[in-house]
Amino acid sequence: MGSGGRELPSGDNGHEGNSTDVPPGAVSLARPMEIGAELDWGADAWGEVRTRAQRAGRAYIWLNLVEQRLRAVVAAVLRPIYEPVHGEDDWVVAAAGPAGQEWVNRAVAVREVSRRKGYLLDPADDNVLSFLTLPQLRELMVQHWPCFEPYFDERRDVELALDELEVTRNVVSRNRALSEAVLAQAERASAKLLEILGAGSDVPSARRLPVDAVENLVGDRYADVVAVHPDRVRLMRQFPAEDLFGSARRLDAIGIGLNLLVQNFSGRRLVRLAESGCRVRLLFLNPASSAVKRRERELGIKRGELSRSVEMNILHMRRVRARLRDPGAFQIQVYDETPRFTAYLVDGDGSDGIAVVQSYLRRTRGMEAPVLVLRGGGRVVKAEDTGEEGLFGTYREEFELAWVDSRPVS
Repeated sequence: MGSGGRELPSGDNGHEGNSTDVPPGAVSLARPMEIGAELDWGADAWGEVRTRAQRAGRAYIWLNLVEQRLRAVVAAVLRPIYEPVHGEDDWVVAAAGPAGQEWVNRAVAVREVSRRKGYLLDPADDNVLSFLTLPQLRELMVQHWPCFEPYFDERRDVELALDELEVTRNVVSRNRALSEAVLAQAERASAKLLEILGAGSDVPSARRLPVDAVENLVGDRYADVVAVHPDRVRLMRQFPAEDLFGSARRLDAIGIGLNLLVQNFSGRRLVRLAESGCRVRLLFLNPASSAVKRRERELGIKRGELSRSVEMNILHMRRVRARLRDPGAFQIQVYDETPRFTAYLVDGDGSDGIAVVQSYLRRTRGMEAPVLVLRGGGRVVKAEDTGEEGLFGTYREEFELAWVDSRPVS
């Protein structure tokens, strides 16, 4: 084997260079125990890296959405100007001009490498514009602002939002730790920029409950559940009654006393909502039924306390109905069955529906029970079209069945 086999001594004596077999100039290979490095990660280390990965992943989704939207806007505005003169492949180069020659040439080179190595999987991405980064897309927009000005009110708003995103983009691209504050800033800036650029108009319910970037990513994993809150208090901090009911064109509600609506949305506001064309159907548990008495025993409250509360809510809704020009648009009914859940279905007959659902737990009042928020109209993003309607349709069907079996309140 020659002398090459003797250049890595066995190190049996435990000290570098002590072996008599080591020739001059040879390098000793230290054993792992001599280095003293600890390669294993404990629970705390794993927790930290998972947190970093989750924050970076969430930020990346927002950055990806913004970049795609900005790329589409730049193409829609500048392509009709430059492509007729310079052609399909060279219009981006022409739009970049002398000031952007360096970075646009780099994008062209990266595209050619991707072509040769087979990295381009979607023919729609086989263009120079798809290889421009967010700062370069911004540069195109700024250079040609007179072309974009008719579509956007304030150039400063666009640039400020992009400035805030640049910090996050640098952190994510270099795989550095992203603080919670910077992530929150990036999410606010992304949402604002997407709103400025006109994104989200194809999801009508986003006007009531903004579509979250992560919802778009994992929407096919959790059916149409878009939020879960441990209780109704936390729900209303993030999703007030005005946001839920304020612009409804149809409102169907089923429960025991419907306190979320009755106690948090004024009668005057309900009158205005109904007069504006909203069709309302409210389904209360019959306050005289045996189911109310069973519920009082479950909750450990005084006999008659819950039935009086439900009766007061029904009377309040009757007063609202009496003030309407078309009382038929505001229907109130009661049912006698065991209450299983409370649900508020807003615009449940269209693609922009929102539902708030709570199950009745044996020892837990409605204010303290967990809350699901559902988005109707199918999932925003689907891995495949399975034809499943999701939870929204399930609760809507349950409401309709209960409504058929219920009795009207005069």
